Amino acid sequence: MRIVSIAVSNKKGTRKTQVESAELCVNHGVIGDAHAGTWERQVSFLAVERIEECRTRGLNVTFGDFAENVATEGIDWKKIPLGSCFRLGDCAVVEITKIGKECHKKCTIYYQAGDCIMPREGVFARVLAGGRIRCGDPITPLIPSST
Repeated sequence: MRIVSIAVSNKKGTRKTQVESAELCVNHGVIGDAHAGTWERQVSFLAVERIEECRTRGLNVTFGDFAENVATEGIDWKKIPLGSCFRLGDCAVVEITKIGKECHKKCTIYYQAGDCIMPREGVFARVLAGGRIRCGDPITPLIPSST
């Protein structure tokens, strides 16, 4: 399991721009991203396998096009229980807070890409421990302690 892409944008409802690394801030999200803040959707994740499925259906999409912050390899996010925690890279830790989201209208991404899979496939998290994440970093599931 690893980070394949990191992307940010300064405006909600738009495609994100890929970056090599990003700083996660506790209870805030990705520094410089429009979706950061004190809410349950501080960081968004999407499996690269889902993006590739869209490509095979003929959509001309790449990383960041669905407004995901982190594209991952080797994790089926829809099967991850809420409350699960993961270490990203050396020290950042996130807790899964939401699977999918409600879209009240078709956003810019839907019209630009021809579909938006984030409501069905996206997973959202809050940041428990901050730190720098980089493309290629491992993603490690954390086992809750039994105290």
